[in-house]
Amino acid sequence: MSIDELKKGESMSSPSRWSFAIALAVASFTSQATEPQSQRLYPEGSQQHFSGPATYFTGQVDVQMLFPSQDAAPYSGAYVTFAPGARTAWHQHPAGQHMIVTKGTAITVTRPGQVIAFHEGETVWCPEGVDHWHGSMPDSSMTHLVITGSREGQNVVWKEQVSDAQYQAAVKTVTAEQPTLKALGATHQHLATVAALAAAGDQSSLSLALNRALDAGVSVNQLKEALIHLYPYGGFPKSLNALGTLMSVVKVRQSAGKQDKVGDAPKPLPAGDTAQALGTRVQTELVGHPVSGPLFDFAPGINTFLQKHLFGDVFARGVLDHQDREVLTVAMLSVSPETEPQLRAHIGMALNTGLKRDQLQDLSTLVQYSVGSAAGQRIDSALKAALKS
Repeated sequence: MSIDELKKGESMSSPSRWSFAIALAVASFTSQATEPQSQRLYPEGSQQHFSGPATYFTGQVDVQMLFPSQDAAPYSGAYVTFAPGARTAWHQHPAGQHMIVTKGTAITVTRPGQVIAFHEGETVWCPEGVDHWHGSMPDSSMTHLVITGSREGQNVVWKEQVSDAQYQAAVKTVTAEQPTLKALGATHQHLATVAALAAAGDQSSLSLALNRALDAGVSVNQLKEALIHLYPYGGFPKSLNALGTLMSVVKVRQSAGKQDKVGDAPKPLPAGDTAQALGTRVQTELVGHPVSGPLFDFAPGINTFLQKHLFGDVFARGVLDHQDREVLTVAMLSVSPETEPQLRAHIGMALNTGLKRDQLQDLSTLVQYSVGSAAGQRIDSALKAALKS
């Protein structure tokens, strides 16, 4: 079976004998001879990358092979990314499979009805011969690393598609297990979800989150401002990409006849030298005292930029108040590893705006289910550290 046939999902005389390259697949990869004393490098992108065929998947699924099966090590590896609501057909693995979530939340269901939701960093082992399916939640994408064993040249046996009713029943079970947010307001929930997904660069999930926010009455200008707010914390590329997604969402909704709330326009930028004076006041108010220290003595220019541009221009634009912006900032920073000092500082600022501990704990839970457990854990750790100080 050629890889081109695999990509197209063309049938064989016995479809259940397909060896698919990942979660689900790899058959067309044959073991490659290597010198026993040598290691082998598989450079990024050197293996096949393709969309899962509609014969075996519902929705958009992208497969990035990492390494093929070998005679001495009969298992293959691949990253598989599911768009929101995407899933596999029913199938089983003759030699089992490990599934390790690297982004988002995955769901997997067995024929007897066992439903497991697992998150970033968590692993599920599916034993040999167990009928199951797996995929993403309806409102967010998911990526998992799959390590799939082979037995007698076969690593998957495909069966019938998962019906919409079967998928929705599993989602309902998972949703029922998720904690209810009681302290964080609805607008903050929508803004934080949008901010976290935009910071993560997950455009497909972001599109759904933007639609839900607009349906709930969040204004177009509030969402614009949230995505503009991303650029100091996530960079221009992510901000611009997210704004492009919002623009597309708004156009589609307008074409469908939906009349979304536009909202207040931002204030003009401060004129002349007033931006730094205004920003210094905002920075002092948020932090609780004038900001100084060895870092700013070493590089005073960075504090000038913080005061003049971030707090003077961005925070002072209106549309969103300081509390809104701290919710956004915490959500955005939580997505990025190695920003713990900044996250802890903004947790303190969020508390200074009047946000409460239980609201920030809700924010942690929300981010965990939007982009992954690691982001939620970063908020939890920063909140504990801020409350101790």
